[in-house]
Amino acid sequence: MNTSVANPVEIAHALGAQAKAASSAMARASAADKNRALLALAALLRENTQALQIDNAKDLERALAAGLAAPLVDRLRLTPKVLETCAQGCEQLAAMPEIIGEISGLRQQPSGIRVGQMRVPIGVFGMIFESRPNVTIEAASLSIKSGNACILRGGSEAIDSNKALTLLVGQALAQAGLPADAVQLVQTTDRAVVGELIAMPQFVDVIIPRGGKSLIERISREAKVPVIKHLDGNCHTYVDDPCDIAMAVTVADNAKTQKYSPCNASEGLLVARAVAAQFLPQIGAIYAAKGVEMRCCPEAKALLAGLPGAKLQDATEQDWFEEYLAPIISIKVVDGLDAAIAHINHYSSHHTDAILTRDHMHAQRFLREVDSASVMVNTSTRFADGFEYGLGAEIGISTDKFHARGPVGIEGLTSLKYVVLGQGEVRG
Repeated sequence: MNTSVANPVEIAHALGAQAKAASSAMARASAADKNRALLALAALLRENTQALQIDNAKDLERALAAGLAAPLVDRLRLTPKVLETCAQGCEQLAAMPEIIGEISGLRQQPSGIRVGQMRVPIGVFGMIFESRPNVTIEAASLSIKSGNACILRGGSEAIDSNKALTLLVGQALAQAGLPADAVQLVQTTDRAVVGELIAMPQFVDVIIPRGGKSLIERISREAKVPVIKHLDGNCHTYVDDPCDIAMAVTVADNAKTQKYSPCNASEGLLVARAVAAQFLPQIGAIYAAKGVEMRCCPEAKALLAGLPGAKLQDATEQDWFEEYLAPIISIKVVDGLDAAIAHINHYSSHHTDAILTRDHMHAQRFLREVDSASVMVNTSTRFADGFEYGLGAEIGISTDKFHARGPVGIEGLTSLKYVVLGQGEVRG
């Protein structure tokens, strides 16, 4: 299709119609064919590493000329290492068990019928994402494994890289006897196409935005199809009374400083009053040494005062809500478990929250009562990740409450339908 002359409505509708047709073929594709496509894609990525870097260089050149910030330019790079990781991801997915067509919970009813649920593909998903072109391969490979068709719209800054990658995906699908249109890229940078794509329930079953808050807010506001999304990653670590102080220091350090930019880094640290005097100076010294700014309640600030090099600020009400994605953390001393749960449920973005405790009953209450997509005991919030959860890969992390919540892998791109097996029973 010549997107240079077609208008956004025509582009979106052509993509939608092609994806819908391809989704039927993908839904009935065998596990062997889907795995063959994934292994072909891994081989093509390795064979075309040099050619892909030539296309990637065009995007990098434009980004540098436009004055894009260094971290954003870095996200655009398709290095041999990045491409090898993509190839390995395809191979890992191919090695995972097939879940499409599985029937679970089959139970015989008094009438004689047997009722269960079958796992099936969602159909067609649209994914709108920014920056990293490797997301094209993650989305495409998950779409293939889950038996779906997808329409991808990457950031305009990665257009040449994404076109080249999608071409390889189409070749891999064709080699496996599957429709090349099962994975399509919006080939134009015209934003109006996105507006059309998210308003086509006749073609698209779900939209997955992956990017900054403004993108996700826009998609959520304007979409006429369901959206799998997360807006913020305001994650918390709560240090309970009683706890293993040494472990708590290690975990609270990792949860904040292992990497500052991911959505699963802890942005808030809550500390039970009974352990605050022992715990806070220890973690505060580590944060100070690493240049982490601490925005504190008065009680926490008093306990941290005097630490060499400590950057201490008074926390505002907004700080309790904030996702910093930077070397900044909010710190609050709380009465105990009840106050910590209440604080998290009020201020958290319901992404990932953790308790560090020696009390089994406290841990169980935290797991039950904290209303977040991932709730953890005695470990770092940085583990909230599809790969770390054993999902093979993830298409994003959802803070919604419908079927896909937390890291969204193959299962999150499927649905369940009821199946009823009978032998001629009729209802009386």
